[in-house]
Amino acid sequence: MHKYGPHIFHTNAKEVFDYLGKFTEWRPYEHHVLASVDGQLVPIPINQNTINSLYGLNLSSAQVQDFFDSRAEKKDRIKTSEDVVVNAVGRELYEKFFKTYTRKQWDLDPSELDASVTARVPTRTNKDDRYFTDTYQAMPLYGYTNMFNKMLDHPNIKVMLGTDYKEIVNEVKYKKLIYTGPIDTYFDYCYGKLPYRSIDFKFETYDTGQYQATGTINYPMSQPYTRTTEFKHLTGQKHSKTTIVYEYPKAEGDPYYPIPRPENMDIYNKYKQLAATEPDVFFTGRLGTYKYYNMDQVVAQSLILFKKIMQLQSEFQDSNEYNIPILQH
Repeated sequence: MHKYGPHIFHTNAKEVFDYLGKFTEWRPYEHHVLASVDGQLVPIPINQNTINSLYGLNLSSAQVQDFFDSRAEKKDRIKTSEDVVVNAVGRELYEKFFKTYTRKQWDLDPSELDASVTARVPTRTNKDDRYFTDTYQAMPLYGYTNMFNKMLDHPNIKVMLGTDYKEIVNEVKYKKLIYTGPIDTYFDYCYGKLPYRSIDFKFETYDTGQYQATGTINYPMSQPYTRTTEFKHLTGQKHSKTTIVYEYPKAEGDPYYPIPRPENMDIYNKYKQLAATEPDVFFTGRLGTYKYYNMDQVVAQSLILFKKIMQLQSEFQDSNEYNIPILQH
């Protein structure tokens, strides 16, 4: 089970897939998501099957595109998450699938959020019900914990859990620092606190072999939770019982989702400029760069950062005398 909600690995980057493959065998898995709309469970992203099921139609792929075009409200400029959806499929489908779901997730109307939020969920005219279409889609065969344990099993790596980095940073000898915690925390919130959304995860175990038809079901209507996930779909485990998790978004708690709004990016850019004055510190990850990255994007970012540090190796040829701490939130 995933303590922090479902994490489905998918990528188009062979380098990322092969790198993680050094630490795990893979279980092929393609994620499917249903949305509870108008008393039905229909596929999301919206596709040919979604439209035909929702409206009792039998449209071809070309006719589905005509259906979208007839309802779309074309925008000269795509600036917000609302613009993305109504420009593609119109206001009715926007209100059924996105408006309330986004409000629950972000506590903001889609018209107040950057276009990147809803752009993550494409619209299709074919019958492809997969949530992702990436070339590589799989789950670590023995779980993420096993994969990370193998990654950390190296004499040069020391892990300190339950440790505030500010309590020990002056005691650790280093020349280069990789920082993956919140960038505003590093600079003691000198430009103010960057806002995040968090989630309250509620786990329930049921005395049944299977609870729901797919790995995840979205609830874009009035329910207080956004989605439920049944982990056995993801892991392939066999058991007479099953566990699902309900996700309740909230404002306070662990920082999970950077909130992409112009005013927040203005604050982040001030911290980014401050970070540029610290040439021996590398800020990376969702929290270090205040970006809503997927797992594979963070891995790719890390591999690029590694290459950058290796290019700088001439500056610290005696690096074996030092640790390069990777300090996380």
